[in-house]
Amino acid sequence: MMVAIIGANGQLGTDLVKVFGEDPSFEVVPLTHKDLDVTVPETLNVLKELKPDVIINTAAYVRVDDAEIYPEKAFAVNAIGALNVARVASEIDAINVYISTDYVFDGEKGKPYIEEDIPNPINVYGASKYMGEIFTRNYSSRHYVIRVASLYGKAGASGKGGNFVEWVIEKAKRGEELRIVDDQFMSPTYTMDVARTLKEFLKLKPEFGVYHMVNDGFCSWYEFTRAIFEILGWDVEVKPIKSSELNRLARRPGFSALENSRLHGLGLRMAGWREGLKEYLGEKGYL
Repeated sequence: MMVAIIGANGQLGTDLVKVFGEDPSFEVVPLTHKDLDVTVPETLNVLKELKPDVIINTAAYVRVDDAEIYPEKAFAVNAIGALNVARVASEIDAINVYISTDYVFDGEKGKPYIEEDIPNPINVYGASKYMGEIFTRNYSSRHYVIRVASLYGKAGASGKGGNFVEWVIEKAKRGEELRIVDDQFMSPTYTMDVARTLKEFLKLKPEFGVYHMVNDGFCSWYEFTRAIFEILGWDVEVKPIKSSELNRLARRPGFSALENSRLHGLGLRMAGWREGLKEYLGEKGYL
């Protein structure tokens, strides 16, 4: 099965290339921004030439606050880019995998969201990703919308200059004060776990549609930060604060944790978020 991975040098893309590349049942074609730009339809001709069985689109504009100032940039990549990929996928009859986000929800439910819950994004980034979901669903019949959340991986997110785990570790090393919000709950997820699960998922080829794919459980960003230093065995003070104290441009959902309801129905299980975090810290050489 030939799998083309768009955004192959990104945080998730890097792990997808590694995991799929180690399995002889897949032929991996890594595609970076140099190879194609989802916002420029002509560059997607490379997909028409390759004719892969599966396209995994990880390309994304992920600067949540900047998206409030430059909504056209977020929509160009996350929505129109998804439309462009969906059209090509439909033309070559490829399975189209669109990586989406927990931020399509407003956070008002108060418990983890399942796939059947109705999205209601409260910021530009979430709205652009939800539009990407709609285009994926309506322009490519053979599609999977995979919602992930609060990703961290060895490659780091180029759009954000790293990842949250490395950010707090570096601040701690410098002896800087760590003030972390304790009123936003999410499902922190290790990209390697997503890559491994998506590989097994595609082997099953289940019913097309929306699936959540996150490490099991949820926590606040404050709890997540405390867990990082507990696992490391470092004595670091972490001060809990409220999200209103940060004065960020974009509103964030207060509770955007996801539940892998449909994955469980397939018999697929992902590690708990603490297990994923511990594995990541080990892989990075901290343990």
